[in-house]
Amino acid sequence: MSLPVSNRLDENSIDILQEIANVIDIEIEGLQAVRQTLSVEFEKAINVIAGCKGQVIVTGVGKSGIIASKIAATFRSTGTPAMFLHAVEALHGDVGIVRSDDVVLAVGKTGESTELNELLRALKKNGNMIISMTSSSTSSMARLSDLILELKVAREACPLNLAPTTSTTIALVVGDAIAVALMKLKNVSAEDFARRHPGGQLGRRLLLTVSDVMRKGTDNPVILSDQSVKEMLVQITACHVGAVSIVDTAGRLLGFVTDFDIRHVLESDKDIFKMEIVDIMNQHPVTVYEEDKAVDALDKMRKRSKPLAILPVLNRTEQVVGVVHIHDLISAGL
Repeated sequence: MSLPVSNRLDENSIDILQEIANVIDIEIEGLQAVRQTLSVEFEKAINVIAGCKGQVIVTGVGKSGIIASKIAATFRSTGTPAMFLHAVEALHGDVGIVRSDDVVLAVGKTGESTELNELLRALKKNGNMIISMTSSSTSSMARLSDLILELKVAREACPLNLAPTTSTTIALVVGDAIAVALMKLKNVSAEDFARRHPGGQLGRRLLLTVSDVMRKGTDNPVILSDQSVKEMLVQITACHVGAVSIVDTAGRLLGFVTDFDIRHVLESDKDIFKMEIVDIMNQHPVTVYEEDKAVDALDKMRKRSKPLAILPVLNRTEQVVGVVHIHDLISAGL
């Protein structure tokens, strides 16, 4: 499929790559300016949010509202309870979700949005601490605020210096910086992060244990060491796993027999049905515990010189409680 040919005159054409580079340069310039003018107010704001007994209500309208929504989402996913409140919707009933122990973070470039300032007046009467992110420390929004995070914007990347571009990028980056600082203050760990993202791969890798994916009960093939080889083969076939755990009368692991072990005997001159299970089994199999992370079991299977497809699963008294197949781990999204 051919690309459409522009009918515009050559004198109206632009160097697209150069224009993209210019926008990036202008926005970098804006970020650097804010970095150089960071004040103690930022530190105060982060300490206030860290000590908040309720949640952070992040609010704004227009493009700033979109940025505020993203900041709230980042806060939530990194350990700081937060929600986005659209200033206009708040004025028509949604302000009811705000409690007196919530901290308000308002985002607005000029600080002169009528709806946003009307909301802040109501919240101020409610006793909420108000932190504002704005380019004007003398704006109406700033006067309604307890703390002002001044984000000076020399120019927007928009050629008309009108569309929020540099200003929204700066607000977004500062929101990220606040979230990261809060993570460090609260000592948020990878496990904490994973608990907030249980559906993602990171969450599965950090939270999923062997017991979550192993085959157990009637799907866990086990057999006593003094039973016959024929009974062992029946058990392997019935469970469709390709292996069986050999146990004593207390259920403790004595050995492990896989399809590979059986093929190894069949390829020899020995009569498998005249053998004992103990003569066939691997007496020192690789094992995992039920509380081990599933991803560690997968690594244990893959990182051997001869990768393994199945492992017996034990509890801390060395009893066999299940079996885990590499297909189960891959199917779990690891």
